[in-house]
Amino acid sequence: MKTLTACLVSALLFVSQVVANEATPDKQLNSIKFENAYFYNSKGEFDKEKAKDAIIALMKYHQYPIYDGIRDDLWVMDYNSGRFAEVGLSGITYENNQKNLYMLLDIFLLPNQMLAEHWHVDGEETAAKREGWLVRWGKSYIAGIGEDNMADFPEVKVPPIHWGGKVQAKHIVEGLPGTFTNLQQVLSRHWQMAGSEGAIITEVANFADGKAVKRSDPKMN
Repeated sequence: MKTLTACLVSALLFVSQVVANEATPDKQLNSIKFENAYFYNSKGEFDKEKAKDAIIALMKYHQYPIYDGIRDDLWVMDYNSGRFAEVGLSGITYENNQKNLYMLLDIFLLPNQMLAEHWHVDGEETAAKREGWLVRWGKSYIAGIGEDNMADFPEVKVPPIHWGGKVQAKHIVEGLPGTFTNLQQVLSRHWQMAGSEGAIITEVANFADGKAVKRSDPKMN
């Protein structure tokens, strides 16, 4: 009888663990979804530390390697939009070498967060940025020049805070893990938007001159 009871208890524990494991993804997904108000204090000022908290949660959700000091290396911005949950950008710049003309950056986008439309021009000492993106975790809708196919992606909705809900680049490539997408033409406008589980993207490029970036929405320059 004791043996039978022990077996039943073990079976119930196993089933409970299976149910818990099946429920975990939804619980985790909720842990990376944040209301916009979370990122701003009572004065409406952008709280970078809370933004970093959210990005660290995204890293953990996707099992991105978190090393000592990663929080200090992480930068976040809301383009002065006041709507970081909708339009924002976070990243870690691992290298930006002007002498040897290469750059390596990891981009972090929260669920459905948009990286604002922009383009790169020639800098005072370097050529306009050439770049490409490797999606590592999650999904990113990568938009650039080409035939307008936005109607094929009804889930991609440009937030009203971004230039009144407008963009000029309207050709979307659905970037899944392992997908590499090039900027189609130097000096051309481009933007990205994460899917429902956010996105972590590795960007490779020549040297990136922060002064040589132009954005479609003049409020975000």
